[in-house]
Amino acid sequence: MLRCIAIDDEDLALELLEDNISRVPYLQLVAKSGNPIEAIGFIQQQKPDLVFLDIQMPGLTGLQLIQSLPNKPMFIFVTAYEKYALDGFNLNVVDYLVKPVAFDRFVEACNKALELHELKNKSPEVLKETEQSYVFINADYSHIKLTFADVVYVEGLKDYIKIHFKNGKPIVVRLSMKSIEEQLPSSSFLRIQKSYIVSKESITAIRKNSVFIGSIELPIGDNYKEAVFTLLGIQPQ
Repeated sequence: MLRCIAIDDEDLALELLEDNISRVPYLQLVAKSGNPIEAIGFIQQQKPDLVFLDIQMPGLTGLQLIQSLPNKPMFIFVTAYEKYALDGFNLNVVDYLVKPVAFDRFVEACNKALELHELKNKSPEVLKETEQSYVFINADYSHIKLTFADVVYVEGLKDYIKIHFKNGKPIVVRLSMKSIEEQLPSSSFLRIQKSYIVSKESITAIRKNSVFIGSIELPIGDNYKEAVFTLLGIQPQ
């Protein structure tokens, strides 16, 4: 069960949000508010697992509300504005829903929050057993250990791939993009184009047709836009 709070300064939007929450079996609404200042007190008192939050509100924006909290629960933005999606991404919100929100899209966002909640509450022993942090790949007649956390992005070169690391020189391996994609955890890596797979953690900015890793700009393929923008909870433009 996820204990949650709903915050929106529009009465109708707050009612719709409350109704959606009531239809999801594992959500329990413990408080709601149309006043972001008042809502901070509710968050501190109730210590919810999840907060559904509007952005444009009088007195305090949703972005400012999150930044003001020392101990942050999970957040899902529910807003009429797409332009704050990157800000939400940088604040590690679970999802970004643009009004009007279809119920199936709402449930999808809630499922993400539930998965994160369950993952956070697993014991270290269980995490150690279930999470693999590396894989061995064939290169230069050897089996090389590829630690996922060290990979920035993978570049396809016809019959080869080039793996770029945070530190050290890239390596070229005779391997298909499909094969390496199957070995990399989908929770940490994203295929953005036929020839590129990127580490989600390494992404510093996203534009309409590009992903940035620091000063490196990589193109987003038309067939992959939906998956990339789903990461931000918005539709590709």
